[in-house]
Amino acid sequence: MATWRDVCELGLALPGTEEGTSWRQPALKVAGKTFVNISPHEEGALVVRVDPEERPLLLESRRDLFYVTPHYEGWPLLLVRLEAADRDALAERLEDSWLIVAPKRLVDAHGTD
Repeated sequence: MATWRDVCELGLALPGTEEGTSWRQPALKVAGKTFVNISPHEEGALVVRVDPEERPLLLESRRDLFYVTPHYEGWPLLLVRLEAADRDALAERLEDSWLIVAPKRLVDAHGTD
């Protein structure tokens, strides 16, 4: 089971990441843009950015970990159950979410295409 502390440890390792809040909940941001936060609507869930084309694949591949509620339909967001998250899956989701919002210069410095 992952905790917000795990999220911070992994997320703050990404260039330019800062702690903040979003919708009055703990969040991680890059260049002032939120890429992960505690859901204000779903207890025990993270909200991460996701490529809209990838979301259905993720939902199908790990139903125990990923989900979406009607509140998040129509948005490029994905909910992650912290209680089901292992470190590797969490790190991958955080990095992918960060890549969506991070400025190109930070992405280039991180060495990811």
